[in-house]
Amino acid sequence: MTNTSKKSLLNLFDITMIVIGLVIGMGIFRTASDSARAAITPNVFFISWIVGGFIALCGALTYAEIGSRYPITGGYYKIFATCYHPSIAFAINCIILISNAASLSGVALIGSEYISQIIFAQPPSDLIKSLIAMSAIILFYGINLLGLRMSSNMQNILMLIKISMILLIVSAIFFPATSTVNIDFIPKGDFTWIDYVKSFGMALVAVSFTYGGYQQTINFGDEVKNPQKNLPRGIFIGIIVIILLYLSVSYAYYKVIGFEELKNAKGIAAIVAERMFGPTGKFAFSILLFIAVLAYVNVLLLSNPRVMFAMSEDGILPKAFSKKDEKRDVLTVSLTVYAMLSVVVLFFADTFDKILSFTIFLDSIGMAFSAATIFMIRKKTKHLDPKQIYSMRFFPVMPIIFISAYLFVATTIAIDKPETAITATAVLAGFLILFFIMQKRKSLNSK
Repeated sequence: MTNTSKKSLLNLFDITMIVIGLVIGMGIFRTASDSARAAITPNVFFISWIVGGFIALCGALTYAEIGSRYPITGGYYKIFATCYHPSIAFAINCIILISNAASLSGVALIGSEYISQIIFAQPPSDLIKSLIAMSAIILFYGINLLGLRMSSNMQNILMLIKISMILLIVSAIFFPATSTVNIDFIPKGDFTWIDYVKSFGMALVAVSFTYGGYQQTINFGDEVKNPQKNLPRGIFIGIIVIILLYLSVSYAYYKVIGFEELKNAKGIAAIVAERMFGPTGKFAFSILLFIAVLAYVNVLLLSNPRVMFAMSEDGILPKAFSKKDEKRDVLTVSLTVYAMLSVVVLFFADTFDKILSFTIFLDSIGMAFSAATIFMIRKKTKHLDPKQIYSMRFFPVMPIIFISAYLFVATTIAIDKPETAITATAVLAGFLILFFIMQKRKSLNSK
């Protein structure tokens, strides 16, 4: 399957930067508050970030091997059709798209929380923040319909803005004047081990959202120079850098805002900027982060409809999703459906907490199923030259840890928010039913 004559272009530095770029998104500017609210002690809070990073490492290595053994365009969704029944492939890929739409909605809400602080004198209602987020999605939907594209230069600027803001927050650790709380890691309260497990599970939900993106390592497994060495090294270095950055940012929030205050704080990154540079710092930071969010919304509106287009081309989705405006090079149906999904999620789940649980529950199903393909892919690719592909060490420990972790997260959500789990499961069941209805109609039409 692997084209051994193909010139590999990615070196160790390239892989490291790709992993960091895939994972570092907008979540770190919001989810530390959610994980703190779930954590009963600061120790649980920080341990969840460390464990979340280790889970991301296991997942990234697992997906990298899948991509190395089964290199194919759009590999993340096509492996389902290779390893599972077509109905499972259809349903899982559809819920992944919905999960991505929910992620877009969640990120738009993060931006609305920051920008609303400088627009309104008093904190606005959840409805107002939801409407701001919807407006951003609708705005960029309209821009994309006109055929405009976000240039690569703008994406580089977006990444530069995010990294600069993260480093700015981390620098607060070294500003004594910004610290308003006493650092105390000693647990307070009489907690049982069940309390710790539940707390850790809920903290891990928010952390999982922030560490997402590494699954895209599946797409460059055969594009690496000396993959046996460079791929695991690049992934390991990248994840370690991300863990250190996320721990540093979380510690800065903890040091500047305080653990108890962090649990209910809104616009946590802007609060840190305000403590460092006053109201001007808060204003500038909020504006920059909202711009970064808008660009991120645009990127998702660009990329996900193309996934739907590819699925339509392969017959997984109806042919209507491949409809294209050739003059403007716009996937009109796929773009419209994806934008509508994002708005619908905001309509029914108007707070970030609701979107977070819904997204991670769907993600947990998709991650567990996709990572499990490594066991089938290994059997199908026994004939490949081991010198030309990447094979992880300690197999099957890492994929088992990864799958178990996401099953644990899904179980935690089901226990804490059963209505969210039921809704997400119903969505999955609905797509399974839809698949068989579509198959029956195809069969009748072919007669």
